[in-house]
Amino acid sequence: MGEQQLENLLNQMTLEEKVGQLVQLATPFFKGASDRGEITGPMVHMNIDEEDIKRTGSVLGASGAKETINIQKVHMEESRLGIPLLFMSDIVHGFKTIFPVPLAIGCSWNMELAEKSASIAAREAAVAGVHVTFAPMVDLSREPRWGRVMESTGEDTFLNSQFARSFVRGFQGDLENDLHKVASCVKHFAAYGAPEGGRDYNTVDMSEWQLRENYLPAYKAALDEGAQMVMTAFNILNGMPSTGNEPLMRGLLRDEWNFDGVLISDWGAVKELIPHGVAENEKKAAEKAMKAGVDVEMMTSCYVNHVEELIEEGTLEESILDEAVLRILQLKQKLGLFDNPYRGASEQEEETYILSAENRKASRELASKSMVLLKNEGTLPLQQDQKVALIGPFADNTDILGPWSWGGSADDTVTVASGLSRYLNENQLLTSAGCGIETGTDEQMESALQKAEQAESIVVALGEHSDMSGEAGCRADIRIPEVQLELLKKIKSLGKPVTAVLFNGRPLDLREVIENADAVIEAWYPGTEGGNALADILFGEVNPSAKLTMSMPYSVGQVPIYYNRYNTGRPKGAPDAQERYVSQYLDIPNEPLFPFGYGLSYSRFEYDELTLTSERILPDESLVVSIKVTNTGVYDGEEVVQLYVRDLVGEVVRPLKELKDFEKVYLHPGEQKVVHFTLSEEQLRYYHANMEHKSDAGEFEVFVGPNSRDVKSSRFSLELK
Repeated sequence: MGEQQLENLLNQMTLEEKVGQLVQLATPFFKGASDRGEITGPMVHMNIDEEDIKRTGSVLGASGAKETINIQKVHMEESRLGIPLLFMSDIVHGFKTIFPVPLAIGCSWNMELAEKSASIAAREAAVAGVHVTFAPMVDLSREPRWGRVMESTGEDTFLNSQFARSFVRGFQGDLENDLHKVASCVKHFAAYGAPEGGRDYNTVDMSEWQLRENYLPAYKAALDEGAQMVMTAFNILNGMPSTGNEPLMRGLLRDEWNFDGVLISDWGAVKELIPHGVAENEKKAAEKAMKAGVDVEMMTSCYVNHVEELIEEGTLEESILDEAVLRILQLKQKLGLFDNPYRGASEQEEETYILSAENRKASRELASKSMVLLKNEGTLPLQQDQKVALIGPFADNTDILGPWSWGGSADDTVTVASGLSRYLNENQLLTSAGCGIETGTDEQMESALQKAEQAESIVVALGEHSDMSGEAGCRADIRIPEVQLELLKKIKSLGKPVTAVLFNGRPLDLREVIENADAVIEAWYPGTEGGNALADILFGEVNPSAKLTMSMPYSVGQVPIYYNRYNTGRPKGAPDAQERYVSQYLDIPNEPLFPFGYGLSYSRFEYDELTLTSERILPDESLVVSIKVTNTGVYDGEEVVQLYVRDLVGEVVRPLKELKDFEKVYLHPGEQKVVHFTLSEEQLRYYHANMEHKSDAGEFEVFVGPNSRDVKSSRFSLELK
């Protein structure tokens, strides 16, 4: 069906049928759904009837080839014009084969594996009948209290933009020609990752300069890669809720960036314009959202009940409705749904592809590449002839998939105990919970201590249950729960080597963990193969290579804390700084516990001989930054070599460091490699006070190292003609 045919189809539609295309309802509303159940209550509450459902344009949350085919079949039989449904779902870090949460994937610094994980998730979802995934989430966040940091890849604009592109390529690829791909919906537009107080859905207030400099680039990168959809954010920005923010959605997204894809609200966000205080009722909410350019209303009924009325009374032009409907029809056409409403849905392929051995292998590899070794005093790797005690609430716990893994199953999840049992026999592995996540008993503690006393080395598996992070999972106290810290301290008092392993969805205050463990691994929520991946790390089958993409705070009182911060007029540590009247805390350090880019290896890497090919750069030239990296350890290892730059004097303040590039190098013991980075004038540009994106002439400092703190530096100047 070509563009003219879509126009003809649009012209045949009644107002009611057009509005129906803008409505998205959850699976139980539809005939053919396996769990349709009793929906009279919700229908009455939303003031919709069966006829409204027949005209609906998209379905939320349906999956499984049998179910999606059944729903689509019934719908096509009842649709006057034969317009197929779109099936959309949250496939964030895996469908049935669950990969690590995105924050963990970020710590891999591995774009190829990130893309592969999205590609596998897309194919599993596609054969189950899903057409659109609400991913990737590319909200930059410097706020560990916010539960949804687990969906982000971290605090750095450049790195987030790179991952945004990788995820879109993996999910979407050649959408029109590949039935195993799904349309990608980038979210949440815009700046959702900076809520006041780290509290979900809360106010976001920032300058346009800050927005353009740090928060918008990852969205733009995802759209430049071809993402077909955008989801609005729950927060306000510049005093306006995003879902009704016409300057943001029509002015920036549509007009400035030329985005012509589908814009969808988040769950209930159109109606939420009322409690936000910018719409007095559902009719006004519908008007504001439509005028802002929101094409699809998710799970509220402002559009279906009021758009037709708004058009008939002249408040809303029908052309605005037509634009929205045409965008939806165009997406359905790109997916080939007019030719094949069932697209790639296949019960047979579900059986052979979903959770296949190949997919599990990919999940295991990415999980092991995402686990960050934070401390190691010669304790790791463990030896297979040791007797090991595995203690803690996550010792044999399947709750390691993390939020937004609704398709995953506990039955398919490899626990830590199961993973270690592949390396140790039953006489060598002693397992005990010791306590629950937030509570425990004396009996549990005593049992754990008895097991630990029999072992030569102890692994303590600690963390947050998955409800403690993710959407609405915000925490003011970001320490490990007290009962778990008590368990760790008592285990440490036995005087045996202790390795702490952490399962969580955010950067935590880990001071007490670090003090009471000889080795510490940040495993995040590692997914379906998490237990196997961790065992591979613990026993040295895989050498850790992950690096933090969010700073680990020394205390929650530092939050927000991030590496690419700005200087002050009274910086602590300056040569002429006073003791008191500088920007500092009186009771804690300014610096994080672990900086951005930090992560250890079983190998040791030395950096030396930093060189620049020139001391100056012109606009049409580039310079090469080189450094020699040597593996001085006894294990083969992979290192993420990181390049940072500081603009020493700008029109507006510039960060103390900005990540500009990185390279992963794999070195055998004793091997060395010279790593080369090319820097151009374009990489030195930033937003000025007038929002012009350009560079300034002057002096720059360049840094190279294993993280944002431990670097070698040199200088060069930029000369503009």
